[in-house]
Amino acid sequence: MPSIKDVARVAGVSDKTVSRVVNREPNVKPETFRRVEQAIQDLGYVPNRAARLVRSRKSQVLGILTDLVSVTPYSNDIVRGAQAWAHANGYTVIVVNTNGDDDTEKAAWRTFQEHSIEGVLYVTMYHRLINLQASDCPLPTVLVNCRSTADQSLISVTPDDYRGSQALTRHVLEQGHRRIGYIRLNPVLFGAEERYRAFQDVVREWGIPDASITTKIGMSGVVGQEIDHSYQVTQNMLQQDAPPTVIMCGNDEIALQAYLGALTLGHRIPDDVSIVGHDDFKTVSKALKPALTTAALPYYDLGFRASEALYGVISGEGATGSAGSVKMDCPMVRRESVRPLPDSQRSLADAGGNARHKD
Repeated sequence: MPSIKDVARVAGVSDKTVSRVVNREPNVKPETFRRVEQAIQDLGYVPNRAARLVRSRKSQVLGILTDLVSVTPYSNDIVRGAQAWAHANGYTVIVVNTNGDDDTEKAAWRTFQEHSIEGVLYVTMYHRLINLQASDCPLPTVLVNCRSTADQSLISVTPDDYRGSQALTRHVLEQGHRRIGYIRLNPVLFGAEERYRAFQDVVREWGIPDASITTKIGMSGVVGQEIDHSYQVTQNMLQQDAPPTVIMCGNDEIALQAYLGALTLGHRIPDDVSIVGHDDFKTVSKALKPALTTAALPYYDLGFRASEALYGVISGEGATGSAGSVKMDCPMVRRESVRPLPDSQRSLADAGGNARHKD
């Protein structure tokens, strides 16, 4: 098995320089770093992490504790973002999925401690509020996609659902839509309520009367086991005497059902009704025809930024508590599912024309 001396000989550097590269220490010239990395790859050198742990008392391993994230097709991008940060900084990531089971979670914390994990990302599938104390976390911890209502000392990295929904609502109003349907995501989710609150605030700013807005629950029930009402809700909206010209959906999954409900009634999108989603789940938003206008959840960035924040906690160099908490942008993605209405088709006067400049 090749040794550190073999790597140093092939790369033309000292043993100490190889050690600095392996440990991702600063002040190594980029060209030297690349040469050592190439030698490591060519020789198949494997650093002795156990010996390094004994010397430094640092494992350079992070834990990810999730409820369902690691087994879902979209939110596992949080894990990918964390792994990308770890790879770039000489860390390894261990993921434990609990399926929301308290006993499994307690066992995971014990495992992390037994293996000298340096810190933990506590990740939830849905953006939600949790009842977690810092004293419940035996290792340095950063919350991802969730925020604690019980302890403000816990740093959190979350998507800015409010601003994402705000941008989408302003966009449909700017396109001339004044009769609006809104199909809500499960109200028990904090992110869902933030999206709906932003929608309400914007239509109020624009002076859109309540009579021009139809709001219905699209998904309800226990989180992860919801009942989806979106298809029938869409059809009911479109069969009203004065149906909405645009349907805003709590997420892209609801938007998919809205498409199906509208198309089944013979409505064309966006000619007869415009539809907007939220999340930018690409297998839905780009696969739909026409492609869906939505707001993108920054899952990958959540994982990457949270890992940076966790390293700051571990090293003592980062901010703590609410001062270190971060909201990540959910940028609007404009596609073809929203049609601008000509003045002749606007069902209401532009009552919010002056209000659009308030922000």
